[in-house]
This record gives sequence, C-alpha cells and structure tokens, in this order.
Amino acid sequence: MSALVVGVGACEDAPVEELYELIVAALAEGGLALGSVASLATVDVKARERAIVECARRLGVPVLAYGPGRLASVTVPHPSGRALRAVGTPSVAEAAALVGAGAGSELLVPKRKSSPAGRPAMATCAVARAYEGKGPRAYEAEGLPRAYEAEG
Repeated sequence: MSALVVGVGACEDAPVEELYELIVAALAEGGLALGSVASLATVDVKARERAIVECARRLGVPVLAYGPGRLASVTVPHPSGRALRAVGTPSVAEAAALVGAGAGSELLVPKRKSSPAGRPAMATCAVARAYEGKGPRAYEAEGLPRAYEAEG
C-alpha cells in the first residue's frame, strides 16, 4: 500500500488557486493521481494559512504540521536560505513531505515553485510516497504529528 503526502509552503495571503494549481501540476508531472493524496504537510506556523487549509479541504485531507526543528533535521535536495530566515528551517515542502510520509518514504517530486505571471512565487510543494501502511494517517493515529482538519 502507498499513500502520497504533499509538502506545501505558502506565503501569507497566497492565492488558494496558486497553491492548488501547483499541487495538481506537481502530481501530474510525477504521473500521480490526485486521489492518492493522503495529507498535506507543512511547518507549524503555516498550518492555518488560508491557501493551505482550503487546498486540504478541496482534497478532503488533513494538514499535518511539524516544528521547524523537526523539518530542519531532514536532508533535502533543495534547501533554501529564504525559508530558513522566514520560518527557521531550510526546507518546508520537501522536508514536510518526507516527515509526513514517515520512515522509508521516497521523494517523488522535488520542490516546485508556483509561477504566476508578473510577480514572485508565493507557493511551493513537493510530493513523497509512504509505504506499507506508514502513511500520514497511521502516524497521526500514533499521535506523532499534530494534525489540523481542514475546515469547510
């Protein structure tokens, strides 16, 4: 059994559509089904951002939130000094995807940035796969990550 965890980062006031379209594009790029997403994962200070909560609601999945120290402990292919300065970890999307997917997870789609016309990106995402029942819901049930249910 496998499940997908989409790690996400979003600037304050990021448009919902910008993040949602990025998630859809990243999954398509990896040849992955939207229906295979088990959760979104992010750094705790971003877990209640409107774009993240609304995307989770649309997907029907929880948002898993991790402290910056936990995310900073994960080795990722694309660390960012900007993320480190902003939220205290050099990776949000990739690290959150990997932590959310659990031990033995695999990064399928590395960090992608949104590409709006005429302004800087306000969203990032990455996709990881969890194996053998070690998906985010199993970890949530064990009380490991803090989860926020998307509000409708």
